Amino acid sequence: MAVTAPTREPWAGLLRPLERDERLFAVLLAFVMVGGLATLGLLPLRPRYRVDVYAVVIWFGLYKAGILALVTVNPRATRQIFIAALCIDTLLVFLLLFLTGGGDSLFVNLFYPLVAVNAYYFGRWVGLFLALVAGLLYWAAASLAPPAAAWTAVVNLMAFVGLPAFAVGHVADRERRARSEVERLNVELTGTLTRLRAAQENLVEAERMATVGKLSLKVAHEVRNPIAAIGLNAELLGDMVQGRVSEDGTEATALVTAIRDQVAALDALTEEYLAFARFPRPQFEEDSVNDMVSAVAEFVRPLAARQGIEVKVATDSTVPPMEIDRTLLRQAVLNLVKNGMEAVSQGGSLTLTTACMGDTVEIAVSDSGLGISPEVGRRLFEQFLTTKPQGTGLGLSISRQIVEEHGGKIRWHSAPGAGATFTITVPVQKAAHG
Repeated sequence: MAVTAPTREPWAGLLRPLERDERLFAVLLAFVMVGGLATLGLLPLRPRYRVDVYAVVIWFGLYKAGILALVTVNPRATRQIFIAALCIDTLLVFLLLFLTGGGDSLFVNLFYPLVAVNAYYFGRWVGLFLALVAGLLYWAAASLAPPAAAWTAVVNLMAFVGLPAFAVGHVADRERRARSEVERLNVELTGTLTRLRAAQENLVEAERMATVGKLSLKVAHEVRNPIAAIGLNAELLGDMVQGRVSEDGTEATALVTAIRDQVAALDALTEEYLAFARFPRPQFEEDSVNDMVSAVAEFVRPLAARQGIEVKVATDSTVPPMEIDRTLLRQAVLNLVKNGMEAVSQGGSLTLTTACMGDTVEIAVSDSGLGISPEVGRRLFEQFLTTKPQGTGLGLSISRQIVEEHGGKIRWHSAPGAGATFTITVPVQKAAHG
């Protein structure tokens, strides 16, 4: 079914600049003031008070267009611009009163729209103040250009200007408060929807990972025994052909060694899937982080030496004994070390360090490899993301899960061509686990 685009009104583009309150107020004030001035200009003036009202209307319209332009160009100074315009408008009305008969001038009616519209923008109390100013200016103009205005006329002007202005300002204040509340609720609703969307995505991901975990557990469990049998038979076959000194015997030995290597790799993959799908509950005991890191370094040092990689260890003696699951935390560090060794070329180096940072302890694994590309870095801890031909993409995910079980965080830093550093931060005081 075809979807038709909503039709736009032909004047929608013209009204779009008025969507901002400041511009709308400037246009509204210009309309009522210029319109009121032009309307009062239709009434005949006495010969002695005659002025070119329509010239005043034209200049006043140009002045209001300038106000609108200033508000558009410099919206941050809108309030100051409107205050200045209010002073000019008030002075103009006073001059018209003075020039056109003082107390008998019809232009006193311009105070009504002037005060009411400004009360809408500035508030009800400003409206009352402007009504008081309007009455005083009317009295002053009448005093300078007789006939003088009676005090009852001045009070009536203040009342009939001030009371509607107060009502308009009160309604405007309530409308602004209501709109602010709606905007606040809209922001909260947007944040809630964003969190719900993120939670929904996390739930879908969790369901997917739960399904994958169950499948991985079943597959890994089913293939574990055949893998063990193949490994055992390959070992027996290797023992049988090892003693034969011939070209066929040497070739058979090489083939059996290759089979055993592939079986070992497949067994390691199976163990990693099982560790991910059947993550054990940590068993916390007081232990030494420095000893654990040193033990990991000694464990990988022979393999690193065969690959021409130098392993360096620098532990901080101020690191206190902590409640950790030594087996799990060792696995997390070992995963980082393995990744670092795979990233380092011949003659590179791998550095393991510990540092006490007050309430936390940091374990850092740095390599001298080529670093991590931004494309990979954005998805570094995603499950099953790997850049290795036989990788599972679970090592970093498992490490992060272990670190989070210890109440810590894992972060990384890499510069192109300057290697990468993964830092595990765990609190010295273990948080309570439910």
